[in-house]
Order: sequence, then C-alpha cells, then structure tokens
Amino acid sequence: MSGSILDVVHGTAISPVPLLELRDITKNFGGIRALDRVSLKLFPGEVVSLVGDNGAGKSSFLKVISGINIPDEGAIYLDGRPVVVRSPRDAADIGIQTVYQDLALCENLDTVQNLFLGREMKMPWYFGRRLVRAKMESRARQVIGDLGAKIRDLSVPVGSLSGGQRQAVAISRSVLWDPRVVLLDEPMAALGVEQRRGVSELIKRLRDQGLCVVVVSHDLVEVKDTSDRVVVFRLGRKVTEMTRDEITHERMVAVITGADSSQTKTNREEGEA
Repeated sequence: MSGSILDVVHGTAISPVPLLELRDITKNFGGIRALDRVSLKLFPGEVVSLVGDNGAGKSSFLKVISGINIPDEGAIYLDGRPVVVRSPRDAADIGIQTVYQDLALCENLDTVQNLFLGREMKMPWYFGRRLVRAKMESRARQVIGDLGAKIRDLSVPVGSLSGGQRQAVAISRSVLWDPRVVLLDEPMAALGVEQRRGVSELIKRLRDQGLCVVVVSHDLVEVKDTSDRVVVFRLGRKVTEMTRDEITHERMVAVITGADSSQTKTNREEGEA
C-alpha cells in the first residue's frame, strides 16, 4: 500500500493513535498456523474489509478481535494502551461488538426482545422487577431509526422478517450498547439484491456515526463499494492493504490468488522488518 494508513476519512482527520491496534498476532491450531504475525491498525469512522480465499485467516483474525480465539503470540492495544481480550465479554467491555454470520437471533422472539435479551430494562425490586416494555421499545425504535432500517412492526417474531431485516436487527443489537468497534462476519451472505443494498447502507451509517466497522466478506463488489480500506489475507498472512483509491476488483483478485507476487513479497518484507 502506497503512503501511510488513511490520513483522512470522508474529510475528517484521523488521530495518529489508532483506536485499536493488533501487533504480530499469531495463532496455531495444533500443527496448523492459522495466523502468522498479523498486524493491523483500526481507526474510528472507517470500514475495513478483510478478504481472502477460504482458509486464508481472515475469520480467525476476526475471532481474535472478538475474543473467541486467544492468540498464541502478539498484543492488542486500545487507544495506545495494552489490553487483554480472552473472551467475548472482555471484547464487549472495551467496546467491541460482533455480528456473527448466523446472526444469533431467537426467531420466536420479537425485535425488542432480541435487542434486550439478557439485558432487559426492569422496574425496581419493590415493583416486582417487571419489564419496562414501553421504554425498551422506544429505545429500539431510536436505534433502528438511526440506522435507517425499515422494520414496521417490532412486535412480530424475527423469524417472520426478511433476511435483510434480520441482519438489521442483529446490527441494531450490536450498536445498542454504544460500541466503538463493530465486527461483521459475512453480512451479505444469502441475501437478495435489495436486501444487500440495505445492509450496505447500514454499514455506511455505522461508519458515518464514527464507529470502526470491520467486515469479513467474499463479495468483492460490495467490498469495493463500502470499504475505506481492504486487507488481503493469504495462508495466514496479511499480504497487503489497499486504500479506497487503490481498490479495484482486478487487483483484489490478483492479490487473493497470488498472481500479484510483487505485492506479496513487498508486504512480507515489511512485516519482517
């Protein structure tokens, strides 16, 4: 990647200190090295897409950020200070929320119940700790409205919603608790054209609200449309980064497949320096 990491995103200067930084992350599964000294800096107000072939390491890296995978080597820094992320709870405590590919929604519950599941708003104990449905529904409508999602009836089971609407519910749940980083694992999977367009707009709205959005995706068309940076993985290594001006479908394919060997060599040398 030519030059430094993004100097400006959408006219807003980026702090020289990254919001989140991962240095030399290495992860082994038995004799398989899934991640090999991967480093990445993440800044507020940008969409960073992780791309690569199956088994390239992008999902393993996302799971390190989300606290599912504990790295064997490397360090994680938040606002320049070292942090320990050994579980999804640790990640949530420092402002990292994850939307998994299966969305992890309870399809028999409605939108409000899914958004507040396990964190319900309740009345004081002397009122019997009853749920405050009206307050939760008001907050749910606010969050969904801020994201521009279209869900008319919040009281119907999410199992009756479209794929794009269910994705919107999952994303809304992730931003309900004011995160700083949102991780999305294959958000466009199994969606139709119109639904994909809606999810793409949701991602851009998250970025415009100042969040750092990290996306794992195989959809290179959507990656080009939504990303401020693209990070390409191959065989457990980060082989290159591209800024918005450098992103083309042809170049992404070339680096993913190894056809652009000069780019791969350059980034490997930078990592070993």
